[in-house]
Amino acid sequence: MRIRRILATVIATAALAGLGLTGAATAIAQGAHSYVTPSECKQGGGMADLTDNLCKGGTHDGEKID
Repeated sequence: MRIRRILATVIATAALAGLGLTGAATAIAQGAHSYVTPSECKQGGGMADLTDNLCKGGTHDGEKID
């Protein structure tokens, strides 16, 4: 009975640690995306300004157009 509780605690701790690392990796990967396509800009609610190569407005505001 005692071994089951210890094993359950170890598994729960490992699972929570894994979720924390996954969340941090996702945040880094999302921050690294600095170029968007004109269609991604439009889908995010912005307008692709091809003279400045920037997405203006929406969720990708200020990001460069590739």
